[in-house]
Amino acid sequence: MNKPIVRTLLALIGLAFAGHVLADEVPFNQQQFDQAVAAGKPTVVYLHADWCPTCRAQKPILDRLVQEPQFKPVTVFVADFDKESALKKSLRIAQQSTFVVFKQGHEVTRSTGQTQESAIRATLQEAL
Repeated sequence: MNKPIVRTLLALIGLAFAGHVLADEVPFNQQQFDQAVAAGKPTVVYLHADWCPTCRAQKPILDRLVQEPQFKPVTVFVADFDKESALKKSLRIAQQSTFVVFKQGHEVTRSTGQTQESAIRATLQEAL
């Protein structure tokens, strides 16, 4: 095999594993969420709705931020606002575009409707 092909393959392999060292952004799962919070892991629940203009503005910002190395320890659960009624009730969430942040097993902050990257970053940093 020639060197340029080997380098290209190694680069692709590196990219494939790069996401595993950064923060996790996963679909909401009650059991996984409960386990993460009970274990005291830095955890964020993001209540999102596809039809929500504010959520559509937040999502690309969130996607960028979770790729930053500082947020590696944080698990972000993305919950569908229209489907997760029990979650909304248990966390007393009335509006989509809401982030709820947990640190060491306890809620430490929440934010609703923020669309500025600096504000969303500050919210996520509360989990650390």
